[in-house]
Parts: sequence; structure tokens; C-alpha cells
Amino acid sequence: MQHIRFEEPVTVLVGMGLPARIETVLEAYALLQDWPGASRNSSHAVALNACKAGIAGEIDEETVRSTFVAFARRNDILVPDMDALMPAVSTASSPSANTRT
Repeated sequence: MQHIRFEEPVTVLVGMGLPARIETVLEAYALLQDWPGASRNSSHAVALNACKAGIAGEIDEETVRSTFVAFARRNDILVPDMDALMPAVSTASSPSANTRT
């Protein structure tokens, strides 16, 4: 597989709640390989198999990313996209801002 970098990185919490930015199939694979055996579940198996298939060139990196995101969400380690959480700010001037008193 030539391009194993995700279009958008996935940020997850690792260790003692520190954020880690996962940008490639190989980084996702490494995290899944290091996942504690006692905490492995079906979403782990699906994501790990997707990573293996991505590395082998059998599926594209965005399919791997989506399975990795599902794993992270299911295990409560997915960090939400902060841009999506921020309220939209208009760059246009509001009518009241242009009013002189």
C-alpha cells in the first residue's frame, strides 16, 4: 500500500489520559498491538484485522480509519474533534458593531 496516511488524523487518549495523534495505518496497528489483552474485545479484533488488511493493501486507509475510530469510540478513548465542538464564529461584522453612538 503506497499511501497509508489517514486523510484526517484520529486523536485518542493513551496511557494516563494523554492525547495521541494517530496519523497512519501503522500507528493505529501499533496502538492496537499494545492494547492490553484483558481489555481486547470484538471492536479491537475488527480494527486490528482492518489494519493488517490495510498494510497488505487489501483495503484502503480510510476504511482502516473508520474501523479504528469505531474501536476508539467503543472503548471511550476517542478525543472529539475540537473544531466541531466550537461554536461557529462569523467573520462578518454584526449590524450592531457598525452602529456609532
